[in-house]
Amino acid sequence: MPEPQHTAPADPNAIDQRVFPPTARRGRECEQLKIGGIRATELTAKHGSPLYVVDEDAARTRAREIREALQTEALRIGTEATVYYAGKAFLCVEVARWMAEEGLAIDVASGGELAVALAAGVDPARIGFHGNNKSEAEIARAVRAGVGTIIIDSEIETQRIAHAAAAAGTTQRVRLRVNSGVHASTHDFLATSHEDQKFGQPLRDAPRLVRGILAHESLEFVGLHCHIGSQIFATDGFRESARRLLGTYRELAEITGADIPELNLGGGFGIAYTSAQAEEAPAIAEIARELADIVADGAREHGIAIPKLAFEPGRAVIGQAGVTLYTVGTTKTVQLAESDVAGDPADLGYSERLYVSVDGGMSDNARPALYGADYQVRIANRVSDAAPALVRVVGKHCESGDIVVQRDVIPGDVRPGDTLAVAATGAYCWSLSSNYNYMPRPPVVAVRGGTSRVIVRGQTEDDLLAQSVMVADAIENGDTNE
Repeated sequence: MPEPQHTAPADPNAIDQRVFPPTARRGRECEQLKIGGIRATELTAKHGSPLYVVDEDAARTRAREIREALQTEALRIGTEATVYYAGKAFLCVEVARWMAEEGLAIDVASGGELAVALAAGVDPARIGFHGNNKSEAEIARAVRAGVGTIIIDSEIETQRIAHAAAAAGTTQRVRLRVNSGVHASTHDFLATSHEDQKFGQPLRDAPRLVRGILAHESLEFVGLHCHIGSQIFATDGFRESARRLLGTYRELAEITGADIPELNLGGGFGIAYTSAQAEEAPAIAEIARELADIVADGAREHGIAIPKLAFEPGRAVIGQAGVTLYTVGTTKTVQLAESDVAGDPADLGYSERLYVSVDGGMSDNARPALYGADYQVRIANRVSDAAPALVRVVGKHCESGDIVVQRDVIPGDVRPGDTLAVAATGAYCWSLSSNYNYMPRPPVVAVRGGTSRVIVRGQTEDDLLAQSVMVADAIENGDTNE
């Protein structure tokens, strides 16, 4: 993944509407940042800090825009498109309900995610079940529930799904996940279609594996699935991957005796985490148009019918809708070596860096530690005329890599008690959160039209202690030492 590029903001108080949720507001006339019509400090006063905030209107609008764009372009080339929300980005009962109401199907990757989707009332026929190690119990539950499609990740799963479907007296629709060999231009841990990794099967093995699927009367093969990576801005990788997949479809049609009905190209559409990335991120209408043309051209090249399409955006739907609010605890300034100033243009020529410690960290946002992900931060509770400073926002965990925002420029008078807002945290923050250093997971609050409500309860220290067997036994026996 290319190193993120940075430029100093003209106004370190201003928020970039391409990064923050569309309803976010702040300016000289309203010094506090508002999200969904609510001041940031009102949210933390009511719900605590750190706090995940999700703008419901932003999430719903983005889901609808993506679905409509992909479906419109599919119709233009003479086919249909199903858009699955990739639940791994962030899934709770309320978000699953939003997605279903906006016309999206739901993609799950574990028994737990399946349970959430079902609890939200999602039509099981509009659920896709992923995973490289689905247990026999998980598969049986999915089959009994009537899950629309199960994605086969290995030859072993073919046998497991066939057995579960036969036992349930039903025929289960399945896709085969393959690796096209196309490596997206992204972080190695985010690229998922080269062969030397945990997901899928080599594309060259697809004919043999499909013959194995067809040998089971309890399975219905509906197509291939391929996901080339995440946080992708360019469509070049999709073009080459689709070309290879459609070439294989011609061979598979000879095996099955009919056109292969569906093609799932996965997701991975990128979003802007910083203003610089916002200059690069293409509009979803542009992406949809290019993807439709890619499929139409590939089908024409190989002389096959254009299949129905499926896509699985997650981050692109929910990422920008989220903001995490923190409270500043301490600050300290360090001098940068002259070689650092000259050698790292991302540090913008500053000779010193202000470290700003907040009350969360890698337990509520693991992405900077995992992927070197970058974010944008702003002081949320006030506007300042202080000179701008190069800051690094860090957490309170006992790890030197506990960084929330690697670098940004904000007013240099940031101080203890200030509320900081980190933008574009809707995807993979709560999902990847942990209790490292015995930190409770923060709540998730949805905002809409000037009101807020908790959609995922936060944890307390008592919740964590109750997981300890000795403490739980003491509570059960009435011995609380109080």
